[in-house]
Amino acid sequence: MLASDATPLKRTPLHALHLSLGARMVPFASYEMPVQYATGVLREHLHTRKAAGLFDVSHMGQLALRAKSGSVADAARALERLVPQDILGLAAGRQRYAQFTSEAGGILDDLMVANFGSHLFLVVNAACKEADEAHLRRHLAETCVIEPLADRALLALQGPAAERILAKFCAEAAVMRFMDAGPRQVAGFDCFVSRSGYTGEDGFEISVASDQAEQLAKWLLEDGGVLPIGLGARDSLRLEAGLCLYGHDIDTTTTPVEAALEWSVQKSRRAGGARAGGFPGAEKILAQFAGGAARRRVGLLAEGRAPVREGASLYADAASAEPIGKVTSGGFGPTLNAPVAMGYLPTARSGTGTQVFAEVRGQRLPLKVAATPFVPNTYKR
Repeated sequence: MLASDATPLKRTPLHALHLSLGARMVPFASYEMPVQYATGVLREHLHTRKAAGLFDVSHMGQLALRAKSGSVADAARALERLVPQDILGLAAGRQRYAQFTSEAGGILDDLMVANFGSHLFLVVNAACKEADEAHLRRHLAETCVIEPLADRALLALQGPAAERILAKFCAEAAVMRFMDAGPRQVAGFDCFVSRSGYTGEDGFEISVASDQAEQLAKWLLEDGGVLPIGLGARDSLRLEAGLCLYGHDIDTTTTPVEAALEWSVQKSRRAGGARAGGFPGAEKILAQFAGGAARRRVGLLAEGRAPVREGASLYADAASAEPIGKVTSGGFGPTLNAPVAMGYLPTARSGTGTQVFAEVRGQRLPLKVAATPFVPNTYKR
């Protein structure tokens, strides 16, 4: 393909700000995104754990889901046809993690769902947002209005200093708890704020009008406790937190049970619950709840210093010829000062402390199955 024929990368409303801050930009999910700044990935990671980091996640998809009846309960019932989570029981002002599932029980995407009182607000992954919108329209258009919010940016302020910093611009930030979400005024701007994130740290995600995003980001960055953080540290932070990355740790070939996401499926949607099943792949997924799955996502800690990367095969011992699993995410954990990874193993070999071996550059390196998160989360509950 000629360079002139290539589809140009999209840019977020903060693109010019990233360049002015010295960001190194890379292609990611069809966007030109900052992977790191002059500070470097290691310092960005550690600063977020110590103080606060500001992330541009405007590439993510934001949508409003409204029932044509005007009832948020009707919107929730409709969405429950596509996800295994309890959306009807989600109180106004609260947010929940969910997954779109396929008829085969696989995960089409993972997403956040918030009840804004009059409608639902959804945040979906950048690489899946067009497919997710089409999925919603295909199944829910008769009863719901699906509105992509393309004119909004999304910022994430993460770290132990996040509350102090955001409270200067939004007094309500201090009284919000983990997974509280809804419209808030931030520095006089009409925003949607949730107390959540993708780092394992306390923090907030702030949806703001695209034309106000750069000014809000600059105000937040004026605080000495805040550094801009790129995709590199975002990935190492979420890996230490044991959080899945769509397309890597979860995808259409993994079920929520295989992915160790049972906690995200409430009792009301499980067998015997008030609204059991009724979502794509329910027969397979609920059968795995009852009888277990053949494989399971696990945390892995290397016994040496060499990082074990995505794609590495996992073996039962140092000499066996056939792999029993695969690493889906891996790298160096700066907080732990050690390599960390996640991957899939047969359920019989998924217990904490089980030793396995990864093949790295022709060598078998020992690892042990470990509980996640690798670094304890600090959510304000």
